[in-house]
Amino acid sequence: MTARAGNLPDSVFARERQQQIARLVAEAGRARVTELAGTFGVSAVTIRKDLLALEDRRLVIRTHGGAIALGESRPELAFDIRERLQRREKVGIGAAAAAQVSDGESIVLDASTTALHVARHLKARQAAWHGLTVVTNSIRLASELAGHPGITVLMLGGRVRWEALSVVGPLGDGFFRRVNVQKAFLGAAGFSIEAGLSDAMEEEAQIKRSMVNAAREVYAVVDHTKWGRLALATFCRTDRLAGVFTDSGAPAAMVAALRDAGIQVVEAGQPGAADGVDPGEEGAS
Repeated sequence: MTARAGNLPDSVFARERQQQIARLVAEAGRARVTELAGTFGVSAVTIRKDLLALEDRRLVIRTHGGAIALGESRPELAFDIRERLQRREKVGIGAAAAAQVSDGESIVLDASTTALHVARHLKARQAAWHGLTVVTNSIRLASELAGHPGITVLMLGGRVRWEALSVVGPLGDGFFRRVNVQKAFLGAAGFSIEAGLSDAMEEEAQIKRSMVNAAREVYAVVDHTKWGRLALATFCRTDRLAGVFTDSGAPAAMVAALRDAGIQVVEAGQPGAADGVDPGEEGAS
């Protein structure tokens, strides 16, 4: 290890350590900060910086006290973990979708992390609202908008799912049979032209079907990682979509096919360093 002091910068050894950490997490499925610190003989602060770098490269997902492997077959992740994935893309999608909303409308936002970013951008348009109604099954989203001037929040009843911080069940179905909304903005675990929008959990798909049925216009809010994927339960067929809000990484062939079918596709740019703060997230980690 004498070469370290003489010739090689610390960053070289950091990259080597990070590669080994990524391999250990992939093999075991998860790892704790304390265990990794002991294995590599460095501080917990150093390991946390390594995990942050690995998450930025989409090699692991940070959790409280450690990290888990990022894999296609992983089970549904907790909301706070999913919220960090493709964060910059979701901020841009949220801004573009929020611009589609007009005062006086009634809209639906689901419990997806991308819909939360739509809500934050709606909240940031402080002078725009006098009579906007937002219907949601998201606990996080409802608390984000609650009490905001000019915005009325209607929260669905039912069973709380902690994984998504959402409310699901037949009580929500009954509500949507009695109301009409102008626009629904829905996230998804998967999106394909053949199957449409799909979710990993049937309970979530069931309430989203009610949202689709109640809305005059349905918009997908899905980052590029969801395109071409098929999750367990379809809740909205492609021909029911009025538009799709996504990012520039969406597959060009699929984007072209949607536009040829008359479906609006907005490829939102990612915010730059100067405007990259997500509204409502000051001080968040």
